[in-house]
Amino acid sequence: MEEPELRQILAVVRDLVRGVVVPAEEDIEAADAIPAEIRKAATAMGLYGFAIPAEYGGLGLSLPEEVRLVFELGYATPAFRSLFGTNNGIAGHVLLEGATEKQRAAYLPRLASGEWTASFALTEPEAGSDPSTLSASARQEGGDWLITGAKRYITNAPYADVFMVFARTDAQAPPSRGISAFLVERGLPGFRVGPKDRKMGQAGAVTADVYLDEVRVPAERLIGEHPGTGYATAMRCLARGRIHIAALCVGLMERLVDESARWAVTRRQSGREIGDFQLVQGMLADSQTDLMAGRALVIEAARAYEAGEDRRTGPSCAKYFASEAVSRVADRAVQIHGGAGYMRGVPAERLYRDARLFRLYEGTSQIQQLIIAREVLRAARGQASR
Repeated sequence: MEEPELRQILAVVRDLVRGVVVPAEEDIEAADAIPAEIRKAATAMGLYGFAIPAEYGGLGLSLPEEVRLVFELGYATPAFRSLFGTNNGIAGHVLLEGATEKQRAAYLPRLASGEWTASFALTEPEAGSDPSTLSASARQEGGDWLITGAKRYITNAPYADVFMVFARTDAQAPPSRGISAFLVERGLPGFRVGPKDRKMGQAGAVTADVYLDEVRVPAERLIGEHPGTGYATAMRCLARGRIHIAALCVGLMERLVDESARWAVTRRQSGREIGDFQLVQGMLADSQTDLMAGRALVIEAARAYEAGEDRRTGPSCAKYFASEAVSRVADRAVQIHGGAGYMRGVPAERLYRDARLFRLYEGTSQIQQLIIAREVLRAARGQASR
């Protein structure tokens, strides 16, 4: 995309986020839902397909362009981005990474337009950080697949139209070859969504468990030409998604720094702005440094991913650093606000709760540490053997 066109898109999204979504945050928190008019605005702007190629009806942003957009989206409650993030991210990329061209042409336009809201159904009660141990299964009967299993904490599940469901199709094969992905439409016999989860934060971003009991799926809804490719597809989607989440954390850090700075210049103690106190200045400086470091890391990780130079270490480093950093920035924001920062109705308190989730999903911080260390050691062993 040409830079002037991208800048125009960013400006329009920035106006929506800061002029419409941010003022609605308290209502979103209270209702645990995004207002219909905001959903309509996101659809009209093409946000359900910003990362989907233009030939399938999307905006076709590259990953470096996408992270710049997500910096803007991250400034508001994470629930807003969650509306359409899965369509563009881990669910949409199941099709981009693993589907046949016929499947992409049939399904991606419906995601890009917002006609379908998608969910990524990988996590299970006993298979979270290590999805290779998932127990959901699919067996063939005639020309169809019958899927049975349970999925946990599935984003958008209460209102999603389609689910990218991962199930074991070959119990004897290694995990990397025995798991397949299926596109499962809501409403099929045997398909059920549990009650909406009650979460610590991120109100309006809804999750729920999903249950499948012998759900019959046509053979053409197996993603890809052959079974057994689902695990590799999921890992590629998650790696790319980590950069997206890191960018979201950067956007939220910017919001938290702004909230902290505004409070520091308006709140007075002992006849002075609290921003005049050096220990408050120290916290602001640390938060601004985390913000700038996170932004630079995400931009470089996106560039290297797009160029094919690094699709393992960079995404994990970006997600690990940014998700940990946004928690630090949120904690300092509460501290700068003092007692007010502990009170409901103050953005710093709400954003503090919202930020905590980023260290858990798309792979916990501990999983990112393992991935990063494994890649560093692999490189060292390769050099030692030369």
